[in-house]
Amino acid sequence: MQAILSTVRRAVEDFNMIEDGDRIAVGLSGGKDSIAVLLALKNLSIFYPKKFEILAITIDMGMEGNDFSSLKQLCEENNIEYVIEKTDIYEIVFNERKETNPCSLCAKMRRGALNTMAQKYNCNKIALGHHKDDVMETFLMSLLFEGRIHTFAPVTYLSRSDVHVIRPLVYTEECEIKRLMRKRNISIMKNKCPADGNTKRQDMKELICDLAKVNKRVRECIFGAITRSNIKGWQIANDTNE
Repeated sequence: MQAILSTVRRAVEDFNMIEDGDRIAVGLSGGKDSIAVLLALKNLSIFYPKKFEILAITIDMGMEGNDFSSLKQLCEENNIEYVIEKTDIYEIVFNERKETNPCSLCAKMRRGALNTMAQKYNCNKIALGHHKDDVMETFLMSLLFEGRIHTFAPVTYLSRSDVHVIRPLVYTEECEIKRLMRKRNISIMKNKCPADGNTKRQDMKELICDLAKVNKRVRECIFGAITRSNIKGWQIANDTNE
């Protein structure tokens, strides 16, 4: 946890993610990334000079057989407030709409549900589990499929709901998150989404792995290009040594 806390604190300070009195809704899907950002923020709240609260929110998409008892137990063990919001997202996306490329609509609906819950529980910020590898994969997807230089920002303001979305793991490598899960023996919910493993993001992950066989510094080069660019929201990180 110490390695992740170090990168999380640096991201929080580089991008001014947290202020005194913040109440942060953490999107808890049950995957390794959402669990990591939840535990990191909980640990950070203990010693960080700016005092803040966190609330874990799970958006239940309505997939048959989902069991959130392990997440409830994790939150209880770490003294974290936890709520579950039931939705019909799965039914709408896969059965009613029968989307051939469901990821975009699914993500949009999940974000909407999370924003609504954040407002309901008086949270002024939402924390998501996007990590450093996600930053690079999104950058490549935008470059190769949209022809533009873009990736998500570490901090985004949503004017409609008047909340800020923060991504404290943007400096944290996926391998560190996997290491934390193994070391803490944390149970991860299996992804039952029919589209899992068959996405452009997975293609970009494999592309980076292939490029790394030719150039071991490829991840450093891609992330360095992002932090030195004029991509909106990343300017403050120009001096990073990642």
